[in-house]
Amino acid sequence: MQSIIDWIVGLMETLGAPGVGIAILLENLFPPIPSEVVLPLAGFTVAQGSLNMVSVFIWSVLGSVVGAYVLYGIGAWLGLERLRKIADWMWLVRASDVDASMDFFNKYGKPSVFIGRLIPGVRSLISIPAGLGKMNFLTFGLWTTLGSGIWNAILIYLGYILGDNWEKATEYADTYSNVIYVVLILIILGFLVFFIRRALSDWEAKKADTADTTK
Repeated sequence: MQSIIDWIVGLMETLGAPGVGIAILLENLFPPIPSEVVLPLAGFTVAQGSLNMVSVFIWSVLGSVVGAYVLYGIGAWLGLERLRKIADWMWLVRASDVDASMDFFNKYGKPSVFIGRLIPGVRSLISIPAGLGKMNFLTFGLWTTLGSGIWNAILIYLGYILGDNWEKATEYADTYSNVIYVVLILIILGFLVFFIRRALSDWEAKKADTADTTK
């Protein structure tokens, strides 16, 4: 983590506020670079007078949106047909699961993108189904900007008001993230149980059909 902090500090010293934007752009694409470190550190740097608060905020949001659009593009490139084929190839998952997921996303896509930008572990990934479903390009950008703006503003401001203790903002964010991760793990386990039970049910039905045809 210290090496990441040193790299972020060097980036901000060299490029100023645009360095924050670049770090956040990379954070969207490479999770090992956490926004929970980048943004509070940027806020602390603002408190020292080295950077301007407005510039840092604008560049951070710009980095978030550009990164989100890159993942949106990956989702659009992947496409539903490829995803359905992958689902058919995978154990426990069906192509119909992809369709059901996309039906849900098409219905609740706008709030999903907005809320997803406030959830660690989901913030970046939510852009992929938006691309898969070919969500309106401008609508996606608007909701991503709003969600990212709230998340970035909170972390930057925490780093600003905490000053030398900016790392406490990271601790607060980590606590929030851990709660979210537990919830996500429980949800994933719930889906896994559902898929396994469904697969067993299908196997039993197939076994019964085979027994009937051999009589």
